[in-house]
Amino acid sequence: MERWDVVVVGGGPAGAAAALAARRAMPPPRVLVLDRAAFPRDKVCGDGIAAEALDVLAVLGVDPAAVTGDYPAVPRLRLRSPRGTAVERATARPSYVVPRVVLDARLIAAAQDAGATLRRHVVRRIRVGPDGVEVDGSVTAGVLVGADGAESVVRRAVGAGRNRDDQLAVAIRGYAPEPPGQRGVQVITTTEQRWPAYAWSFPLGDGRANVGYGELVSGGATRAGLLEGLHRLLPGVGAGELKAHRLPLSTGRPHQPDGRVLLAGDAAALINPLTGEGIFYALLSGAMAGAAAGHGAAAGAAYRRALDRRLGRHLRASSGASRLSRWPGLMDAAFRAAAADQRVFDDVVALGLADGRLTARTLASAARHLR
Repeated sequence: MERWDVVVVGGGPAGAAAALAARRAMPPPRVLVLDRAAFPRDKVCGDGIAAEALDVLAVLGVDPAAVTGDYPAVPRLRLRSPRGTAVERATARPSYVVPRVVLDARLIAAAQDAGATLRRHVVRRIRVGPDGVEVDGSVTAGVLVGADGAESVVRRAVGAGRNRDDQLAVAIRGYAPEPPGQRGVQVITTTEQRWPAYAWSFPLGDGRANVGYGELVSGGATRAGLLEGLHRLLPGVGAGELKAHRLPLSTGRPHQPDGRVLLAGDAAALINPLTGEGIFYALLSGAMAGAAAGHGAAAGAAYRRALDRRLGRHLRASSGASRLSRWPGLMDAAFRAAAADQRVFDDVVALGLADGRLTARTLASAARHLR
């Protein structure tokens, strides 16, 4: 049976970041990444990459410019609240929109350049023993990182339950010609109908836009309903092939048991409950999991402490803000406050796309704008 220091299940952003972080230890451990697909491969996603996600890559020794490549910066964000309040401003730092078929291939290539081994393999069985984690009876890991997405085999193996339907979203995504007047602007638009739900249109800079629509499973989401929502909020959109994907939303407390098995990204239900953003969480949690892997049998506890120190207050804030957002009037007031004050706008963006907090300034300003 093969023995590896660290085995990562899943080669997406969380898995690539885990492999990169693990390899930075001294001496570098032997790291194996297992993924069911061959790269490059597509992944259903909004493709938006916040500046803070690129910061994580820089810390891991990956040049952000090599990741974003020839995809231009997107410096502005346009928001529309459930009751029609609109705000468009420049963000504090620009985002990028890079198709996952490109992004993931570049990230896993960076992990391989750092010394990780990539192997195509469908993981089916995991057995945790006192001295390691056995994968499919053929590979043993000192520490195993589950970065295998929303339908994670690793997550089920360690007894982490499925999110409730009111903590689980489903989204549909495709690519369409970039709408007129949207160059350099990410668009997120909502209505009260089937709230909480929203549509997005993110320009790639090559004449196309990533477009999609998502809502909670608890609302009775169907493919027909998702298609109707997309065309209602983005009338005239001419998307090609549309694919759907489930999103386990963060509840404020990621499930991370003690021991040698760590969960990162979607497998840890680390998806922003306000926006559905997951790439920043994936890269950050993957990097923290890879760094914690050196603790061996104590890796789970070390990783859980690191998650709480780095993301605990933010996750509790985003979870609380998500519950408040169920009242469309509060969302409308928050968007009016963001339209009136750049600082509030920046606070809202940081809470939804990175690791911001629900600030007193935003709460007070939203309260003043209630009608």
